Amino acid sequence: MAMLQTRNSSAQPHVAGVENAVSARNISKNYVDVEALKDLSLDFPRGQLTSVLGPSGCGKTTLLKIIAGLLTPTSGKIEVNGKNVTGPGPDRAFVFQDFALLPWASVIRNVAFGLELRGVAKSERNSIAEKYIRDVGLDGFENSFPHELSGGMRQRVGLARALSVDAQVLLMDEPFSAVDEQTRRKFQEDLLSLIQTENKTFIFVTHSIEEAVYVSDQIAILLPRPSRVSEIIRPSGFRDKGVDNIRRDPEYLDIVDRIWASLRSYVE
Repeated sequence: MAMLQTRNSSAQPHVAGVENAVSARNISKNYVDVEALKDLSLDFPRGQLTSVLGPSGCGKTTLLKIIAGLLTPTSGKIEVNGKNVTGPGPDRAFVFQDFALLPWASVIRNVAFGLELRGVAKSERNSIAEKYIRDVGLDGFENSFPHELSGGMRQRVGLARALSVDAQVLLMDEPFSAVDEQTRRKFQEDLLSLIQTENKTFIFVTHSIEEAVYVSDQIAILLPRPSRVSEIIRPSGFRDKGVDNIRRDPEYLDIVDRIWASLRSYVE
């Protein structure tokens, strides 16, 4: 059975035998007239995918941007590999919901752009970019431009760009929300394969309960603003049954139902 744990946000226990890549400690974030996060604490295990799930407007993207170093918390701290986050860094890469590609650049230039900013030689960065273009299924489109690609293909370019810089932590903000359902399901399957082969830590914001249960090693459920962690869920029993069988597994269906029961009172 899955491990379902309800925890206070300031007292999440360490999971035995698991090292944390990212830790959020007592994070609060206040805007002018909104208290978005309040004393939120959460650990993100190394080499696993943690989904952040909760009602619309509960601060999921705010938390992701604080971890990325794009926003400064009002109080509290983020640690990546035991070091305080004070801004963006090469240990983290962001996969944006709206692709954020350079419209005037080819696929290979877009994928290699982060390496170019780091001063990596052109031959080396193109070689790295070509590998990840193949890995995300875009082999043959290296010289295409974003306007020539479908939405799903543009999102694959964004994912390849994030992978190419070899960041230890990948931050993904609703990365599959702009594509059709068939493409979304294929992305989810590809993501499960990447988790196994890349040995990176994924932090994944989504509105979809089914998606969170399908792709996650850990699911953090946030309460409405001011947000903190309501529950930590760790699916386990169906992970070795293969992607074709996960959605039919009784445990998968049970966890989806339990999360919906937890969240339905917050849905307007």
